[in-house]
Amino acid sequence: MTERTSATRVAVVTGADSGIGRATAARLATQGMDVGITWHSDREGAERTAVEVRAHGRRAAVERLDLTELPEAAGVVDRFADELGRIDVLVNNAGVGSATPFLDLDLDTVRQVLDVDLVGPFLLAQRAARRMIAQGDGGRIVNVTSVHEHQPRVGSAPYCAAKGGLGLLTQVMALELAEHGINVNAVAPGEIATPMTGQVDVDVHEARRPGVPLGRPGDAREVAAVIAFLSGPDAAYVTGASWVVDGGMLRMGPHAGSHLRDDDWRRL
Repeated sequence: MTERTSATRVAVVTGADSGIGRATAARLATQGMDVGITWHSDREGAERTAVEVRAHGRRAAVERLDLTELPEAAGVVDRFADELGRIDVLVNNAGVGSATPFLDLDLDTVRQVLDVDLVGPFLLAQRAARRMIAQGDGGRIVNVTSVHEHQPRVGSAPYCAAKGGLGLLTQVMALELAEHGINVNAVAPGEIATPMTGQVDVDVHEARRPGVPLGRPGDAREVAAVIAFLSGPDAAYVTGASWVVDGGMLRMGPHAGSHLRDDDWRRL
C-alpha cells in the first residue's frame, strides 16, 4: 500500500459500492487520489471497490452511510478526513429513486427521497467545504444529479424535485465557495447501465435505445470520466455548471413529443 505524501489528494465518493460510484472511485485512484468509499446496503460491493482503489496503489477507507439518518450521517466526511488526512474532493453520488404516481405518494417516501438526494448532499458538502477551507488550498465538490435535474419524468415527483433542487444548490454553492478556491459542479447522467436502472453486466453497445441519439445507454465509466475531469486541475476554471452525460437524450424533447403515437407515456 502506498503511503500518503503531502501531494496526495483525498476524495470521498458516496454510494461507491457499485455503478457510477465504483467507477468514479477507481478512476480517481488512477489520478493518484486516496478514496473514502461509502455504502448503504452492499458492504461486499464497497469492499470490492476498495480492492480496485488499492490495486492502483492508493489507500481506501470504507464506511456505511444512511442518508435518512440526518444530520448525524454527515459526520462520515469528518471521519474520512481524519483517517485519510484531509479531503480535496467530495462526490455526492449516493441516491435513491421513486416510481409512484404523484397522487399516490405518501409523505414518508417523499421525505426519504428528499433526504437522500438533496438534504444529505447539502450536509455532506457543508462538512467537506469547511474542511477544505480550513486546509486553505481549495477543493472540488461534484454533485451527481440526473437528466431529471433539467426535465421531468412521470412517476418521479420527489426524485425530480430533489435533483432539480440539487442542481440549483450546486449553483449557489459555486457562487459562495469560489472565494475559497472550491469549485462546485453537477454531473447529470441519463440512462446509465447500473444496478439502479436494473442493468447489471450489460454491454451498452449491444443495447438498443432508439430514443437516444447515440442509440444506447451509457456506461458508468463514461460518467466517471466527466466527474474525474471536474475533480482535477484541468477544470480549474469550471464552476457552477451542470454537465449532462446522456447520449443526447435531453435534446430529443420536441422530437419525441411530435412522434408519440399513444398515451403510454402517461403511465408507469
